Amino acid sequence: MATDNSVTWLTQEAFDRLSAELEQLSGEGRTEIAKKIEAAREEGDLKENGGYHAAREEQGKIEARIRQLTELLRTATVGEAPESDGSVQPGTLVTATILGDESTFLIGSREIAGDTDLDVYSEKSPLGTAIIGLKAGDETSYTAPNGRSIAVTVLKVETYVP
Repeated sequence: MATDNSVTWLTQEAFDRLSAELEQLSGEGRTEIAKKIEAAREEGDLKENGGYHAAREEQGKIEARIRQLTELLRTATVGEAPESDGSVQPGTLVTATILGDESTFLIGSREIAGDTDLDVYSEKSPLGTAIIGLKAGDETSYTAPNGRSIAVTVLKVETYVP
């Protein structure tokens, strides 16, 4: 399932937070949803039982999150942010002009930024793919999902400090 380029960098804090979430969902979360499903089953006819269907949908979401977290944690590289060598890499904070507007964002996994309001772009996103390896002053463009060409100028690349 995983490919060589599917490794994600995480801070120790992010790894611990996600591990705790996985543990909660795998234990208590599964137990709670099983109880909800059983209680809804006892109400009778399942075809028109909204509580049952809502609980089954919630169960599906929990199981999907468990799979996502398991894979993410299994392939994660945990530690300090990689020291920036001045080029855009996963775990770097980038300031760039995109379509004439300056913005600062993190390249990597949303999980790294935690509760901050920092924008995060995956290195596999169209923007991430276009700017990986670039340095301050470099210009490029990428094609947005709507087909539009987006001009990007990298202004600054620095090590992300959570």
